[in-house]
Amino acid sequence: MSLALQVIDHNVNQTTELIHEKMQIWIHYELFTWRWWLGVFFSIVPWAVWYVLTRRNSMRDRLLFVGFMVSLIAVALDVLGDQYGLWHYRFNVVPIIPTYFPWDLTLMPITVMFFLQITPNANPLLKSVVFALASSLIGEPVFYWMDIYNPIHWKFAYSIPIQIAIFLIAYYFCKTRSKFAPYE
Repeated sequence: MSLALQVIDHNVNQTTELIHEKMQIWIHYELFTWRWWLGVFFSIVPWAVWYVLTRRNSMRDRLLFVGFMVSLIAVALDVLGDQYGLWHYRFNVVPIIPTYFPWDLTLMPITVMFFLQITPNANPLLKSVVFALASSLIGEPVFYWMDIYNPIHWKFAYSIPIQIAIFLIAYYFCKTRSKFAPYE
């Protein structure tokens, strides 16, 4: 076996051991804590609220498409930030996913979808700035205050241009996807 294969296999074995250790930590210190229950709440309830409040026409399909895109972008960026040691999450709903499931797959996409639905004709740049400021300077600090989010080498303000870009991408796809009925 080549040296490269040995190094790769050794690294995989170390990673597997760390994942087993992380599972034990999650079972003993995270599972069923108030922060874990809060994560479960944030994973389910916003979707139920969104479902009840959203219009039942082609807009729902368009918004779900955009929400899925926002989720993909959020998860990808969150994994990168976590893997590069810029931040990490202390209390995960799902133990081996390095991102905060409720933030990436619920809170971010639903907030974007609500912004797009509630004010469809408002200036998208203004909406993106409001969204970015709220998520970066209110949402992130609240999760930091609750000891869920730990920005190791990250400042809340760094997220603002990223959040603006995510919203503008979502807005673009919401407005331009031709397979959906016209945007109202």
